Amino acid sequence: MALPRAVKALGVVSLLTDASSEMIYPLLPAFLIALGSGPAFLGLVEGLAEATAAGLKVLSGWLSDRARRRKPLIVAGYGLSTVARPLLALAAAPWHVLAVRLADRTGKGTRGAPRDALIAEVTSAADRGRAFGFHRAMDHAGAFVGPLLASAALAMGAGMRTVFALAAIPGALCLLVLVFGVREDQEAVPRPEATPDEETTSSSFRRYLAVLAVFTLGNSTDAFLLLRAQQVGVSLTALPLLWAFHHAVKSLTSTWGGGLSDRLGRRKTIALGWGVYAIAYLGFAWASTPLHAWLLFGFYSLFFALTEGPERALVADLAARARGRAFGLYHALTGAMLLPASLLTGAIWQRWGALAALGTGAGLAAVAAAALLVLVPERRR
Repeated sequence: MALPRAVKALGVVSLLTDASSEMIYPLLPAFLIALGSGPAFLGLVEGLAEATAAGLKVLSGWLSDRARRRKPLIVAGYGLSTVARPLLALAAAPWHVLAVRLADRTGKGTRGAPRDALIAEVTSAADRGRAFGFHRAMDHAGAFVGPLLASAALAMGAGMRTVFALAAIPGALCLLVLVFGVREDQEAVPRPEATPDEETTSSSFRRYLAVLAVFTLGNSTDAFLLLRAQQVGVSLTALPLLWAFHHAVKSLTSTWGGGLSDRLGRRKTIALGWGVYAIAYLGFAWASTPLHAWLLFGFYSLFFALTEGPERALVADLAARARGRAFGLYHALTGAMLLPASLLTGAIWQRWGALAALGTGAGLAAVAAAALLVLVPERRR
């Protein structure tokens, strides 16, 4: 069955905004080092940025449940990120990068929960994993295009600041598609009152969030993996290409991963993905050549395919109503935990090295996968 028009349009929106974002992201570690910072500050920047987004996701989800329409919050979130992101071209100190990242992630925090709630409401339960998988696939397609654009600009002699400024172009196109291409059915947005069915699943939802917290504590920013790639010999010019390859694999496999959860079940699919994550992190810890980095980034991509869509689909399965708040809590938890996760990884890395830092992340992923299968029941859809 064909996916709803709103899902397809929001997929295009994500493709364009990620093309803008990922023109910048793979260059951030090198840019911060050029400005005089180190791994610990990199962890602080990414952790604080995601923590800022986390708090706003709860508020925006709650507001979107109260409002008649979710689209205004979605537009506001994408708009703020589009305006803030290219300002990195003017950054002259590490704290300038922090300020821009905070503004960018504020936009992400505003749009995430309302957007995912809208996708859940216009899609049947039987196709929900595939719908979220498709959205993530389009998101990653944009993340594939962005680094290619950045790499082409660098190859033509542009500096990192020029690349950051050029990121404004796909961001502007994203807003045009969102404003004119996404039409919201006002009748699809439910009232936020809880139902008896939702009350019976609330304990399962809380256990699910607790397990996610354990996993996310070891799931630090991917900027550390890009730093690791540099350490094993991947050049600055090749970094955007490596990042593009990573997202190409994610884009090609995400719809499949979401659909797998519709057939195999959410828990088993997510646990499988967390197992892939643990193996990949151990691989990065022991990597020693650029070829290792390329192979590991390809394998690591499967973790996203097996978890991003299914995790969101499981939120929708466990929250029959007030989905804006449910997705707000989900995004808030995973975003807020990135701060301690990134600070923990950065501190361990700086004191004991990559093996200890990445090995810790692998261990937490393995524990979380086992806990998910034991503590969270599979809800019949």
